[in-house]
Amino acid sequence: MKYLISLCALLFIGAAVNAQNPIVPPGIYIADPSARVWKDGKLYVYGSLDESTTYYCSYKYHVLSTSDMENWEMTPDVFNSRGDSDQVSYSDKELYAPDCAHQNGNYYLYYCQPDRKGAEGVAVSDSPTGPFVDGNKMDLNGIEQIDPAVFIDDDGQAYYMWGQFEAKIAKLKDNMMEIDTSTIVENVLTEKEHHFHEGNFMFKRNGIYYMVYTDMSRGNRPTCLGYSTSRSPMGPFKYGGVIIDNDHCDPATWNNHGSVVQFGGQWYVFYHRSTHNSRMMRKACVEPIGFNTDGSINEVEMTSQGAGAPLSAFEQIDSERACLLYGNVRIQLFEPGNEKLAEIHNTDNVAYKYVDFQDGADEITLRVKPLKNGGTVIVRSDQPWGPIIGMVKVPGELDGQWQTITSKMKGTSGVHAIWLGFYGEDTQLMDLDWLVFNKH
Repeated sequence: MKYLISLCALLFIGAAVNAQNPIVPPGIYIADPSARVWKDGKLYVYGSLDESTTYYCSYKYHVLSTSDMENWEMTPDVFNSRGDSDQVSYSDKELYAPDCAHQNGNYYLYYCQPDRKGAEGVAVSDSPTGPFVDGNKMDLNGIEQIDPAVFIDDDGQAYYMWGQFEAKIAKLKDNMMEIDTSTIVENVLTEKEHHFHEGNFMFKRNGIYYMVYTDMSRGNRPTCLGYSTSRSPMGPFKYGGVIIDNDHCDPATWNNHGSVVQFGGQWYVFYHRSTHNSRMMRKACVEPIGFNTDGSINEVEMTSQGAGAPLSAFEQIDSERACLLYGNVRIQLFEPGNEKLAEIHNTDNVAYKYVDFQDGADEITLRVKPLKNGGTVIVRSDQPWGPIIGMVKVPGELDGQWQTITSKMKGTSGVHAIWLGFYGEDTQLMDLDWLVFNKH
């Protein structure tokens, strides 16, 4: 399903994404997702908004919300640092990763900007979707600042976390707008001991405090969300492991940032994936997670289906639902509200996890734009080296136009990961808009 997005004169945009990843419509890039469940029974996602491939974030926040993890709404421009709705009088800089807390009958939006020494602030609203007003600096005792997060314990005490490479935590005062500087604990998480990079998020389960954060444990890129646990919100924390790794969501995969929340009896991890062969243009995604009896969290994989059931093979699968991309291929916006797989080279591969063929399909249709060289799309099940179930030949065209090409395939039933392998003369093979399977 493709969506035409218009922000003009709308309070919100309904985006029925059928619980698929990403959870934001094509052309919208919400990163650093902090998921919160409020007393109205809905889940809200607060995040930064990417608008460029050359710098992080933008000067505004949008909020996502859902009551069922299937249908999502987006409220635009809930807080701005520039323009007619500017609520940060002291700075015109970009708005980085936010968080939100509900206390004293108000919703408190915690934001940060690139300044580092005076980067973090708080704004207030009586609604979870804003508008949030009167942004004010947080006094963090001169400590460098990035990525604010708030946790409210069962006794009502609120805690404030922030930091890069070394995490800090302190108690918030009752007004939720100031920290008690006498309670600051530095190095509650470190890169050496906990693989901590940035992006704190705390939750509590069965008396255990979990700190979720961007994790550096798998090399020089912070592509993981990891966690550490403690019996106290102020630590000490013990490293627990990786929850999810977004490596291979894009050729330029760089960071991750997210949250963990329980909703409707199920626990979920929210995270982001980059697009456009960029460290930016990141899109919020979600996966269900589980806990072991000792409280540890099992690592989960990135999927296309997200919080929902496997994708139906008989409904159009948009190309940007690919959850793994190997090679030069990347997800790219090519018209308002529509994304494609672009810059496809010989031997590139992408995966869709998972697709339900039900009683069987024997035909595949691709909407492609042939480029100079064209090529062949090899369709495999389960693994990139798995059984070949189909093959689609795309002729080369110097001035290719979008067209649909249908090809017979081996009868396939049940639920499978689907891998598309692209083969041809080096570069300029084709662009891909969507795929669908059929039975005849």
